[in-house]
Amino acid sequence: MAERVEASMGSGGEIDEEGDERGSMWDLDQTLDQPMDEEAGRLRNMYKEKKFSAFLLLQLSFQSLGVVYGDLGTSPLYVFYNTFPRGITDPEDIIGALSLIIYSLTLIPLLKYVFVVCKANDNGQGGTFALYSLLCRHAKVSTIPNQHRTDEELTTYSRTTFHEHSFAAQTKRWLEKGTSRKNSLLILVLVGTCMVIGDGILTPAISVLSAAGGLRVNLPHINNGIVVVVAVVILVSLFSVQHYGTDRVGWLFAPIVFLWFLFIASIGIYNIWKHDPSVLKAFSPVYIYRYFKRGGQDRWTSLGGIMLSITGIEALFADLSHFPVSAVQFAFTVIVFPCLLLAYSGQAAYLRKYPHHVEDAFYQSIPKNVYWPMFIIATAAAIVASQATISATFSLIKQALAHGCFPRVKVVHTSRKFLGQIYVPDINWILMILCIAVTAGFKNQNQIGNAYGTAVVIVMLVTTLLMMLIMILVWRCHWVLVFLFTFLSLVAECTYFSAVLFKVNQGGWVPLVIASAFLIIMYVWHYGTLKRYEFEMHSKVSMAWILGLGPSLGLVRVPGIGLVYTELASGVPHIFSHFITNLPATHSVVVFVCVKNLPVYTVPQEERFLVKRIGPKNFHMFRCVARYGYRDLHKKDDDFEKRLFESLFLFLRLESMMEGCSDSEDYSVCGSQQQQSRDRVGNGNESRNVSTFDTFESIESVIAPSGATKRSSHTITGSSQMSGEGNEVEFINRCRDAGVVHIMGNTVIRARREARFYKRIAIDYVYAFLRKICRENSAIFNVPQESLLNVGQIFYV
Repeated sequence: MAERVEASMGSGGEIDEEGDERGSMWDLDQTLDQPMDEEAGRLRNMYKEKKFSAFLLLQLSFQSLGVVYGDLGTSPLYVFYNTFPRGITDPEDIIGALSLIIYSLTLIPLLKYVFVVCKANDNGQGGTFALYSLLCRHAKVSTIPNQHRTDEELTTYSRTTFHEHSFAAQTKRWLEKGTSRKNSLLILVLVGTCMVIGDGILTPAISVLSAAGGLRVNLPHINNGIVVVVAVVILVSLFSVQHYGTDRVGWLFAPIVFLWFLFIASIGIYNIWKHDPSVLKAFSPVYIYRYFKRGGQDRWTSLGGIMLSITGIEALFADLSHFPVSAVQFAFTVIVFPCLLLAYSGQAAYLRKYPHHVEDAFYQSIPKNVYWPMFIIATAAAIVASQATISATFSLIKQALAHGCFPRVKVVHTSRKFLGQIYVPDINWILMILCIAVTAGFKNQNQIGNAYGTAVVIVMLVTTLLMMLIMILVWRCHWVLVFLFTFLSLVAECTYFSAVLFKVNQGGWVPLVIASAFLIIMYVWHYGTLKRYEFEMHSKVSMAWILGLGPSLGLVRVPGIGLVYTELASGVPHIFSHFITNLPATHSVVVFVCVKNLPVYTVPQEERFLVKRIGPKNFHMFRCVARYGYRDLHKKDDDFEKRLFESLFLFLRLESMMEGCSDSEDYSVCGSQQQQSRDRVGNGNESRNVSTFDTFESIESVIAPSGATKRSSHTITGSSQMSGEGNEVEFINRCRDAGVVHIMGNTVIRARREARFYKRIAIDYVYAFLRKICRENSAIFNVPQESLLNVGQIFYV
């Protein structure tokens, strides 16, 4: 069944109210369907970050090498060649370049990311969307206004408060003032996310191609075409094993990367000792000044190659969900950082003696007797380097899904120990195809390096701007500290950005095109999601109209339970009125199910479901709000329907226990773990954790004239509404045995004829195509097709 609905939208995407007349009927509707203020309760067993033993910390640090640091660790394969693509004219330039590499590694990966940005994680979750979630909890900057104050009572909904006249409060009010600022913040987050996805394509291309290029050093008769074919075969193999999961891949790759770091550090020490120990003077920053003082545009554009020494830091932050922050910090400080310094210093010492070997500086600097073992380890490490950005891409896609910024795709949970370790099949194969296209298309690591640098520097700029807001709103830092961090970060990153701008026409355009395509997809999907929510808010049905239909809703109430899915946490959705006006019957029990994604990393299972009653008891109508964090998954073994009914039955039992035991008219229940809830009920001081709604008394208190006495003696009790037999739990169980039907809205969005052409293209073609190829909600919630009923609607914007 389908219906054509025309909704009136105001400017800025906000819904126009039809009028300000709010009489007794509006009061009645508000009283009958009140917000769930008390349902959430306060289970103040606040989440505490899991403590790791020293042995487990070492174990996780070792494993993180294979997933987090592969990208950053394999940069020595191609940095010096991309820094001096035209050769080395002055040996002193090598010292200047090495000094730039040393201080780039120190200032950005070590000081900024490992010791500052990583601390801005959202309970262990990293990436641009994790920062965005933190901001959404501390300011009302979410573009979809579906949050409620009960969500703030979650034990994982941590946030700080600040004084009304503080700098943080002023910044908060400024951000919340207009929709344009909220949209700008969202676009900034999407740009950073799209650039990380671009990294997931470029990292495997440049790492594997650079490693395979080592064949030409000992086998000069091999042409570049064979190297490209070898690289493509390796890439296909890499993406084909992703379904085994990060946990297994990490244990497979971690020993390889550990050996890689030991080898490059050892070879670096050997080259420093044998060729030129004087390169250690590059630790003095004065050589950076001398490097630029010699002038020339080539020295400035060489920053684009030097910046490749810090690639992988964006994956480092995004991959925090796979490992604890302490393990990531320990691995970088103790192993990664010193080994990289030795490796770059060793290559510089070799190039001081053999500057004409800059094109294959890494392989040429390897002693001949260990060349082939090192080639094998380098190739394996290059494969591992790709894993860091692939894992980061999976994590960011999952976070974007939860924020309504990416089409619904299948997400597979690959580890029983760590919830953050996931695999996204569709994205995996898209990355593989694009990666092979880039590798076979360019065939040159210099052009891929130019593209790579452009993507990395934009991600760094986005992170800096988001960190500025985090320091103000979340950490409540003094404005001087915020200014210093932002200023120093932007100076360094804008310097690199100015250098990569010279290389846009030399391959730097690739990440811009890839990111633009993903940005269009993500923003159009989010725009369509927002319009669907606004439509439901605008067209929701008044509870007074439902009550006017009577207990039978003007229809035949057939045995069974109808689960009506909606995006609204309050009010009756339009699809229900459309349903009952087109069919002569409805179910004996109706439950409105709202699935909400909150800006938190996870929602504990015992706090996932909120249940309340709608209308009088003889209507048998309920509302259930299921809340999820951006790390939570709808797994196949997670029976959504079963848990929903457990929460409903628990609500009914607690409701009957609390009747007559409290003066409050509003009680509710949060949770699905029955024993925990019973324990809370047993404590008289926590009676407000449980509530129901004495609907008949409330109806009369609103309808009766002012000063009238409630006719409590005529209150209809639950037991009298069960058709004369059993209690309500037994009644619902019988209805459940009769059958459960999942009623889902299929709202089709179309652009009006008078809409601008770009809006028609975005809605009628791009969004419609994405809706057609994405997963259905019924698949996400494991709804059997025989129990599914779709209600169609057409909505014009």
